[in-house]
Amino acid sequence: MWGGRFSKPMDEAFARLNASFGFDRRLYDVDIRGSIAYAQALARANLITAAECDALIDGLRRVKAEFEAGAFEAVPSDEDIHTAVERRLGELIGAVAAKLHTGRSRNDQVATDTRLFTLGAIHHVREGLREIQAALIEQSEQHLDVLMPGYTHLQRAQPILFSHWLMSYFWMLQRDVERLDGCAARAAVLPLGAGALAGSAFSIDREFLARELGFPSISLNSVDAVSDRDFIAEFLFDAALVGAHLSRLAEDLILYSTAEFGFVELDEAYTTGSSLMPQKKNPDALELARGKSARLIGHLTTLLTLLKGLPSSYNKDLQEDKGPLFDAVDTLDALLPVVAGVIRTLRVYPDRMRAALDLAMLATDLADDLVRRGVPFREAHRKVGEAIRLAEARGVTLSQLPAEDYRRIAPEFGANPTQVLDFAHSISAHNVTGGTAPQVVREQIGHARQLLAPTVPE
Repeated sequence: MWGGRFSKPMDEAFARLNASFGFDRRLYDVDIRGSIAYAQALARANLITAAECDALIDGLRRVKAEFEAGAFEAVPSDEDIHTAVERRLGELIGAVAAKLHTGRSRNDQVATDTRLFTLGAIHHVREGLREIQAALIEQSEQHLDVLMPGYTHLQRAQPILFSHWLMSYFWMLQRDVERLDGCAARAAVLPLGAGALAGSAFSIDREFLARELGFPSISLNSVDAVSDRDFIAEFLFDAALVGAHLSRLAEDLILYSTAEFGFVELDEAYTTGSSLMPQKKNPDALELARGKSARLIGHLTTLLTLLKGLPSSYNKDLQEDKGPLFDAVDTLDALLPVVAGVIRTLRVYPDRMRAALDLAMLATDLADDLVRRGVPFREAHRKVGEAIRLAEARGVTLSQLPAEDYRRIAPEFGANPTQVLDFAHSISAHNVTGGTAPQVVREQIGHARQLLAPTVPE
């Protein structure tokens, strides 16, 4: 491709280091899509004839068919996917294949390929997230009124609905979906036509190329266009945050499925046994979800480190952008359906959740009742703390503490201070938008279903 300048062949060890076909061959589809559109643009610019354009397109489709059939035979000179396709195209249609690269550089070609690949990857990841969200909605609707302890600092805090806890992860993943949508908008900028760095010297219709390849906008600076990998960094950030969210979900479910909690049980299809201990049922699917987050975070770190010291325009360092991108996509493709399956097949134990509720979790309800009776909250907080300390000293629960003791601490407690010590009452009282009251959670689920309407089964 560029050997005319050189009088000796490339060192074999360097050739192996330099070659990327082993991993970027998976770009064959987008590379050929871009080349078909570019052949049409060359014809529109009268740089090739209509017959030559037809020959190029027919040949490119034949090359694609070979890849799809697993029949493409690589040779040692196939440095990357671009040279491999062009080499095989020449073998199939002859000298006209050499005209395809007119005005085009591998710099703008690979930038185009990578953007097209990333856009496709975003679509698949987005659908995988939607499946998990759908599973969360299904479980929430099936267990809408189940009460459970809510935790802060991993300590029992206040009672909440299990469905409310489940839906907290729906909204985390919804933000992930929205971030991916934003990433797609910024990835959908056409670099083809930027050449090596200065733009094309031929009258290539870039607007036509954008329409053919589905790009809504076109890069406005050719130097930036060939080196911009922000969209990959953004995708890898989104992937890393998806991994972090799924890791948190996995950690919760691992805890809740232990004998110590017993709130849920994982389906056997998503667990493993022990090679030594016959009784074990290990949550390996969730542990892998937790572990894969480290891999995804590492890919983001790799790319940012790669980019931070590069001079402007294209540098060969950018060949290393594909490893993190491809592996992040593969990791999520493997992970997302498994997490969806775990959620969808989860067995829930409402009685065990309710048994874990502690009347001390209703202390805030006592303080709120004092506030409704005119006591400033900070004073109410202190008075309820005194009641808790007294109950602990006597070895009784808050509901067993006599009313006169409550009134001695704060006369505002009234004749029946413990009437608010009811879990269902506490849940229902938190009826602000976003709260855990049953009706509010139903509305939350309804809103979530609207967001998911195109993909959630009826």
